[in-house]
Amino acid sequence: MRLSDMIEEMIQQMLAEADGIAEIQRNELANKLGCVPSQINYVITSRFTPEQGYIVESRRGGGGFIRIIRKVQSGNDMLTQVINAIGDRLNEETSRIYISNLFNAGAISEEADKLLRAASSAQVYRGIPQPLRDTVRASVIKHMLITLVDSD
Repeated sequence: MRLSDMIEEMIQQMLAEADGIAEIQRNELANKLGCVPSQINYVITSRFTPEQGYIVESRRGGGGFIRIIRKVQSGNDMLTQVINAIGDRLNEETSRIYISNLFNAGAISEEADKLLRAASSAQVYRGIPQPLRDTVRASVIKHMLITLVDSD
């Protein structure tokens, strides 16, 4: 298991044990895992983002901490938030992150997860000129998500 995955797993465990709110002493966690504090920062900034359903607060200084809060939203609220976050372009990796987060939060079914993953796959857009692929993907995924919101 990669160090970044171990850091994420430990933070996820802290969130699960504390009802979705974890306060982290960066240096303590780094010492516990045998890494440098900047690796903790990297994991937090890349895997605990607002798009992934987290609020991150930090306070610097001697008693400083990082607080991570898992936002609790209804399924439709999450779908709407993702629809608004997509914008005009969406690459495959970002699409997969959004879809995974929606599925893991229970906002979409396993069937919807599979369909959305298939629709976001790079293979689907091979026949489309490169500059347009992310634009078409954004439109397709947005419309699929809008359909899911409208179906409730």
